[in-house]
Amino acid sequence: MKHILRPKLLWLAFMSFIFIASCNEDDTEGLTEPSHRVIFTSEMDFENKVEINGSITFGDASPGVVSREWNFPEGTANVSNSAEQNVKATFKKAGVHNVTLNQVFKNDAYVGTQLKGKELDTTIVVTVLNPVKTEIKANYINPDGTLGAALDISDNAENEVVASRSVQFSYVVDGEPEVFKWNIDGGDPATFDGTDTEINVKYKRQGTYNLSFAATRQRPFGGDTISFKNLIKVIPSTDPVDLEKVVDKNGAIALVFSREMDETSLNAADFNVTITNNETNIPATVGTVNIDSDEGNIVLINLDGTTIYNNDIINVSYTKGALKTLDGVESESFVDNQLIFNKVNILKESSDYDYSFENSTAANWPYTNWGAPWDAYSLEISTDQAQDGTKSAYVEMDANGGMIIGHKTTSGDNITFSVEAGKTYEIGVWVYVTSLGNNNAAGFDPDLRFFWFPDTDWAVSGNPNFGSDFAVGKWVYSSTFVEFSTTGDKSFQIRGYNQDNPEVISFYMDNLSVSEASLRP
Repeated sequence: MKHILRPKLLWLAFMSFIFIASCNEDDTEGLTEPSHRVIFTSEMDFENKVEINGSITFGDASPGVVSREWNFPEGTANVSNSAEQNVKATFKKAGVHNVTLNQVFKNDAYVGTQLKGKELDTTIVVTVLNPVKTEIKANYINPDGTLGAALDISDNAENEVVASRSVQFSYVVDGEPEVFKWNIDGGDPATFDGTDTEINVKYKRQGTYNLSFAATRQRPFGGDTISFKNLIKVIPSTDPVDLEKVVDKNGAIALVFSREMDETSLNAADFNVTITNNETNIPATVGTVNIDSDEGNIVLINLDGTTIYNNDIINVSYTKGALKTLDGVESESFVDNQLIFNKVNILKESSDYDYSFENSTAANWPYTNWGAPWDAYSLEISTDQAQDGTKSAYVEMDANGGMIIGHKTTSGDNITFSVEAGKTYEIGVWVYVTSLGNNNAAGFDPDLRFFWFPDTDWAVSGNPNFGSDFAVGKWVYSSTFVEFSTTGDKSFQIRGYNQDNPEVISFYMDNLSVSEASLRP
């Protein structure tokens, strides 16, 4: 009888034997030696994985064995067969290999709690990995978004990149590394540690920059790091300059442009800031305007006598004046660009929560069984739209339907984050609506609500509320401010409401966040 043993089965067999033996150690009179299969390996807790020239010890602790024979596939290890109880094998060939053990017992032998027979065949699956080896490639991204020519990947290549344009980096690896880390001097992002095989990097500041990439694994331990000096040279551009976002930085309002701005072109009178809080207007006077000393593509606006808070709604406008880039391209006017606060996202920094949907599947966001109508929806992980990165969650809530989802590991455990009682937190989400359906004016607008467990606040507000005037076809940030009644680990159940809408509502959801917040007194 033939069996293939995975590591957990090996361990269960061993523990079953220990249990049976311990139950009978004080009552040995008249007992015959049992026949029971008990096999182990030194790497059974690590999926029997080793690197080339790594060793695994195979052990047969089965009582009642008359004879045994270990067999190793030809050419894979320093041993081909053995009748020894314990065999240490050094593997020389990468791949997935089946190590077999034939055992003959005195009596019919137990496997776990089942009696199987006197002769048993067992297969142990061993994975032998090559050393970790990495290679990177890079291509220009054309202005129309298509992939362009390849870059020269070598030291001092100084591949010329027009300021505010992007490069796509990709990698090929061998040896099954698990952790990946990019360090991209002068790029946005400057670092990246996701598992995506491709990453788009925008270069905003003129200069010459290095790049490094590391791929590592914990078991069997190994890794490879490659780096290149002076790989990218960013040169002046004639492209239009874009205002990419408005954020806060050290208490100031930061205008993040697509490339470096000329400080001599700044004029405080060209900018206007409005602040509202709970529909109350807060006086806001522009004081000084200057270029950030660390990042030349950021213009900092400092207000006279006014502090900004997380629950303020802050909008910035610019009337075209002399503002221009360092390479001489003038900025166009813009009106009411809303500030989105930079936050330390607990879901990102101190949790395994896949806040950006980059490293999970739809199976990791399951329905949590509230019953109808909360099962009337569909969810998929999509690459069609992303507020950041390459993926988001695409949701369709059925007509008169709803949604209730959690975030779980592949084994079904809730993925949690930790908070403290007495602090104020902001729960944020970015959404991109493709269809609002047909809201029923007599009922409630569709919405999302982030309920947490345990100690749920069932009165938490909609985040967002999908009113009939909600923006369609653009990414919109929504947030709500909450306090948790107890300190500890929490998990979200995200509830979507569409019961009063006779049509489907569809949207993308990305970049969930939980962060400490400072509210206006």
